[in-house]
Amino acid sequence: MGRLVRDSVIRQSMRDYLKILEEKKQLMICEKEVDPKFELGAVIKKLNGIKPVLFKKIKGCDITAVAGICGERSRYAELLNTSNEGIVFSLMEAVANPMPYEVVSSGPVKENIIRRNIDIKRLFPVPTFHEKDSNPFITAGIVVVKDRKTGKSHTSVRRLQVLGGNRMSVLIESPMLLDQYFDMEKEDEPMEIAVILGYDPIFMVSSQVNSQIYGLDKYEVDSALRGEPLKLVKCETADLLVPAYAEIVIEGFMPPKIREKEGPFGEMAGYYGGGTPQPIMEITAVCHRSNPIFQINFPSSSEHVLPNGLMREMHLYQQVKNIIPTVKAVHLPTIGGCRFHAIVSIRKTSEGDGKSAIIAALASNKDVKHVVVVDEDVDIFDPADVEWAIATRVQADKDVIIIPGARGSGLEPTHELRGVTAKMGIDATAPFGGLEGKFERTSIPGWERINISDYFR
Repeated sequence: MGRLVRDSVIRQSMRDYLKILEEKKQLMICEKEVDPKFELGAVIKKLNGIKPVLFKKIKGCDITAVAGICGERSRYAELLNTSNEGIVFSLMEAVANPMPYEVVSSGPVKENIIRRNIDIKRLFPVPTFHEKDSNPFITAGIVVVKDRKTGKSHTSVRRLQVLGGNRMSVLIESPMLLDQYFDMEKEDEPMEIAVILGYDPIFMVSSQVNSQIYGLDKYEVDSALRGEPLKLVKCETADLLVPAYAEIVIEGFMPPKIREKEGPFGEMAGYYGGGTPQPIMEITAVCHRSNPIFQINFPSSSEHVLPNGLMREMHLYQQVKNIIPTVKAVHLPTIGGCRFHAIVSIRKTSEGDGKSAIIAALASNKDVKHVVVVDEDVDIFDPADVEWAIATRVQADKDVIIIPGARGSGLEPTHELRGVTAKMGIDATAPFGGLEGKFERTSIPGWERINISDYFR
């Protein structure tokens, strides 16, 4: 099981984390001026949201921007002092053992407070990503609201269409957020809301805990993951708590019964989503650090899908383990949006385990469309190794299962076209007992210790 951070390796400031990345030569720095309309997004897309990049010069704005700090699996593993496989267990431990946060009187995010003449387009370099996007969009904003019944803080990544001045539309697809907004709308009450920008990967992944399943305060999950209380401050104009070390916090409320068209927008699967009426946010205050760093998350990039995928892997692992106790690891690859494709590694104890793992994985979430089950000798994080298992251990007439007419994901276009989706499972495990015989892989003693750079100049 992965060990959680207990020695403040992660500071609670994104800019401190950027310094660590820079010291390790993992931070790319762009000195060339870039245009927030199309060009900024194009550069990030070229890097697929995996490589952290700091933009020093942005046309029409005098602040810097960052992207790509939450898009690499190994970065989460390093922060949690674990392996790629161990991330799931670290998340499970934090969910099972949340830690109290700490409310402090003030913090760096309160260094500058704006209450009048708020114009988000003027303040920040909000990008327009795609040719047909309806407006500039904030895509890295983590929205926080308070659960009316429990008082717990609910955070989730939501995209916000910047309409001009102090108004944005909010895509509120989170079930908890939707239910609460509609309940308050029936009572003709506004919902207080804050948008957080400028955070580290731990804060991002904590926001992805499923509130409906676990019912947790996500700030407490964050505290457990970092091994120390997350420091929070009270908002200026809303009864909400936000991270004291955030770069930017946008405060406001969502009035009832007001909608603005949101979209079209280039979404997760790489296609445009159409325009739909969405609630708006009226901004009452903006708090930010001096020389704030604006955070950007390119839609459909690794940074967009991976954090939620890590939490989905936790749930997938638990569901498969209920059926196959010898499951070793699970993986939702970014190429499938961290939701459409699943790879499961098991230690077979009897024939049929591979098929049972397929059934469990497909049943874990409606979004899972294709499942590959492999033996524990296959590296599920190496696409070539998984493809090797399919090539050498699969007979299509016996090992491929197809389920027609199943419920699918609303983000997957073929499902949206037909109303249902076909699902497929591939049992790429060797026959039971085969790993010690016909299907035993070749090995070289000392292979793991070989560093190829030691042999060449």
